[in-house]
Amino acid sequence: MSSPETSPPPLTHALSPTPASDPMSPSAGPTAWHGAWTAPVMRPSAAPWFETWAESGFTNQSLRQTVRVYTGGTQVRIRFSNAYGTTPLELNGAGIGRTAGPAAVQPDTMRTLRFDGSTSTTIPVGGRAVSDPVTLPTEPLDELTITLYFRGTTGPATYHQLSMTTTYRAAGDHHRDPAATAYTEAVQPAYGSWYYLEGIEITGPQTLPPAVVAFGDSLTDGFGATIDGHDRYPDLLAERLLATGRPRPVLNAGIGSNKLLTASPLGGDAGLARFTRDVLDQPRVGTVLVLIGINDIQLSDDPLGSTGNPTPPVTARQLVDGHRALIRAAHHRGVRAVAATLTPYQGAAGWTPAGEAIRGRVNQWIRTSGSYDAVVDFARALDPEDTGFIYTELHIGDHLHPNPAGYRAMADAIDFSVLDE
Repeated sequence: MSSPETSPPPLTHALSPTPASDPMSPSAGPTAWHGAWTAPVMRPSAAPWFETWAESGFTNQSLRQTVRVYTGGTQVRIRFSNAYGTTPLELNGAGIGRTAGPAAVQPDTMRTLRFDGSTSTTIPVGGRAVSDPVTLPTEPLDELTITLYFRGTTGPATYHQLSMTTTYRAAGDHHRDPAATAYTEAVQPAYGSWYYLEGIEITGPQTLPPAVVAFGDSLTDGFGATIDGHDRYPDLLAERLLATGRPRPVLNAGIGSNKLLTASPLGGDAGLARFTRDVLDQPRVGTVLVLIGINDIQLSDDPLGSTGNPTPPVTARQLVDGHRALIRAAHHRGVRAVAATLTPYQGAAGWTPAGEAIRGRVNQWIRTSGSYDAVVDFARALDPEDTGFIYTELHIGDHLHPNPAGYRAMADAIDFSVLDE
């Protein structure tokens, strides 16, 4: 595998801070909002990993989605995205409440979401809407259900493909129904997706440390975790922090199939291009934990590249230069940059000796260069004896994606000291 040792494209808008006066900025205004949950949004794909509702969108339907928040407070607001919509998105009703079970909401916790006082809003093409705050006391690890109603036809939906949670829809307007009765439809297989949801923010009297944002590909997104089980490695890290009396928001900014250097229909925008939006523009970020690059290596010569043409083989130099761009962008915003070593994938369909050599060179740079503020050795967590393979009991059978035990090993490998100055 050979290619000129060229640098990656520049990090798009990485050094452009979000204006403090922007009313859509998560940090705008005098109230201290904390990020409680996020999902990087994606363009709907004509050839997704699994069946989704993104290409067809929604017509006179209600959509019910569940998330777990990682900080508590007294008020909540939601960020909605139409980043990849082809027409303005008319949202005709929205609500939030504590989850009571599959597709059900605790009745006494149901709150109507408003937008500048209105129960409906239109989100322009490429735009975002932030709901008005609602009073809804929450605790870390609470599950919340967000319900949306679309009277008209949305067109293809901005979404996050891999949620590892079950999403439901119903015909007609049922966004105020606490019961699950009308929500009879869910995508099968139920890997699940989130639609239009970009983030949940919470405020309250408590003072929290700045958030940790986990940035990466499917190993961060959580493919191989338990459906509706909340056992991806960022989930388990948040639980560890809470259990040891160090509650702190942990936000998952992973996208399955994502690459650092190039975009693709399956993997979304390149990591370089989305880093500002998905990491640095989150509310009160203190640390980013970066695990990305394996897809650049194993999906070289990818026929589903950003242009529809094969992408050229990647080099270790290009990946290192890409990581350096992330570090510069994070430090420009005062964010601590922590790297995780690239995990083994020998035995997986995309493995080659040349790719393994690239992984080794990138990991050596991560471990020894001192460019990142700290390092977490996920490679050793999944392969303690450095065999080049993920231990059998720690992956789902594909030699690439951890199972819940593998994600637990990753979370347990994080020394809390690396998350702080």
